[in-house]
Amino acid sequence: MVRHMMTHAQGRRIALIINEFGDVGMDRDILAACGVAGCAEDEIVELANGCLCCTVADAFIPTMEALLDRPNPPDHIVIETSGLALPKPLVRAFDWPAIRARVTVDGVLAVVDAPALLTGRFEEPAPGQEPAADHDNPLEEVFSDQLRCADLVILNKVDLLDAPAIARAHALVAAQSRPGTQVLETVQGVVDPAIALGLAAGAEDDLDSRPSHHDTATDHDHDDFVSFCVDLAPVADPARFAQDLHAVITTHDILRIKGGLMVPGKPMRHLLQAVGPRVSGYYDRPWRPTETPASRLVVIGLKGLDQAAVTQSLRAL
Repeated sequence: MVRHMMTHAQGRRIALIINEFGDVGMDRDILAACGVAGCAEDEIVELANGCLCCTVADAFIPTMEALLDRPNPPDHIVIETSGLALPKPLVRAFDWPAIRARVTVDGVLAVVDAPALLTGRFEEPAPGQEPAADHDNPLEEVFSDQLRCADLVILNKVDLLDAPAIARAHALVAAQSRPGTQVLETVQGVVDPAIALGLAAGAEDDLDSRPSHHDTATDHDHDDFVSFCVDLAPVADPARFAQDLHAVITTHDILRIKGGLMVPGKPMRHLLQAVGPRVSGYYDRPWRPTETPASRLVVIGLKGLDQAAVTQSLRAL
């Protein structure tokens, strides 16, 4: 969605703030390699190893001030948070005196993976199946908070569903969203920038209507999730690797994998992305003269994910 927005900016100056969960960030490099003029590296700010909703004072506010103080400041600032972030604390940050008079939250967008939604991934456990943790499904809490704060929900990957399934996805989204929240069906996250950047919601002035599981908390942690990197040997057949990766993801219930593969004889990095069991890959850019070509993947999963076993499985592919 962000890449399409930058490709079709139509003269808008757009800056990106990308927040990633884990020690190693990938998204900034992926976007910077897309070849779009608006995706220049100095227009993309990455805040890794943290969650913006937990690091507002330390990371977010200084970053916003630096962008706004540029001689030629952006027309729009797109903030792509970690998928594990709570949006409401971040929206609240726009009440800070340092930035309140200079920017407004035009709108909060939540992107929903429609096929994953229908698997029950984001639902509360059924009666009698509740875990022993302090709360229920941590993905459900994050999902619910994001939908309740959203001004526009992007129901993505609808091309993978039939009409009845799409209708069920709409019903599930509506059950968690605020009344009147608009839902836009998309394929590959394609959204007209005029829509994405033109909601005029002024979300920072409307916080009371955006309930959160964490309204009474000063922060939240990510102990329910883990992230780690796995270094691999060169991969001779990335298509076969992606096929075999499906079994590893399913066996270990991995939420997300992303990274680059070094393919012998190829001058370019093979970018690999996996969301749940769906895996895709393509050659995205040449290896830079300043980097040593290598295969490295970032793995994200729920607490309890066996890092040693996952690492062993990946290295055995």
